[in-house]
Amino acid sequence: MTRFSWFNVTSLTLGFAFLYLPMVILVIYSFNASQLVTVWAGFSTRWYGELFRNEEFLDAAWVTVQVAFYSSTIATVLGTMAAHVMVRGGRFRGRTLFSGMIYAPLVMPEVITGLSLLLLFIGIGMDRGVVTVVLAHTTFSMCYVSVVVSSRLVAFDRSLEEAALDLGASPFDAFRLVTLPIIAPAVISGWLLAFTLSLDDLVIASFTTGPGATTLPIKIFSAVRLGVSPEINALSTLLIGIVTVGVVTTSLVTKRAAVQRAREEQAAQRAT
Repeated sequence: MTRFSWFNVTSLTLGFAFLYLPMVILVIYSFNASQLVTVWAGFSTRWYGELFRNEEFLDAAWVTVQVAFYSSTIATVLGTMAAHVMVRGGRFRGRTLFSGMIYAPLVMPEVITGLSLLLLFIGIGMDRGVVTVVLAHTTFSMCYVSVVVSSRLVAFDRSLEEAALDLGASPFDAFRLVTLPIIAPAVISGWLLAFTLSLDDLVIASFTTGPGATTLPIKIFSAVRLGVSPEINALSTLLIGIVTVGVVTTSLVTKRAAVQRAREEQAAQRAT
């Protein structure tokens, strides 16, 4: 068993403090009664009320949630299909090009991706708006889903699929009834990753957005350029809380599903 030394404990503490202490300070000052974000003037929830009365922030948040939901859903479907082809497709003509196109957004600078998509939308005469932002976010988040699902498919026991095929199931039914439930945690993880990337994106959205499709990161960036307001602290605190609740809930559900699946496998082994 590895023992923690003072050096390891100190390094770990400093690392966590560097990552999370600014968030803690932001959360604390979101309850500041003062209009100055650096001067503490007492506890107050005033700025949360001001935030919920700010229609510009609310509209931007609604657009962001819509874009994140649609783009992550489409990216999960396409990324899962791409991962299935890469893992199960074997060697086929154009495999190298296909894999390169799938993984290119992982290493491509966001500025280049956003600019190229902007030129594409202009070239085909497509008006920029929610649809173009959804397409752009789907393009760069699909590769992350593909990587996550591929790692699960590589370790998947194909004998389960073969057993389903031997029992008369079609390839689609075998995938839907056998493979998909087993790789569901990876698919859900990919969806959450794509959703988070879409919520956080600023560069690509700034190239592909249009009138009436301002996302929350763009709105926050525009507001911060004029100075940080307490409303932004309140908004950031709400986002941190939503993400934390989502991650914890997903972890608990995934863990519960894994425990239940392990119990079912043990029961099946005892029955045989």
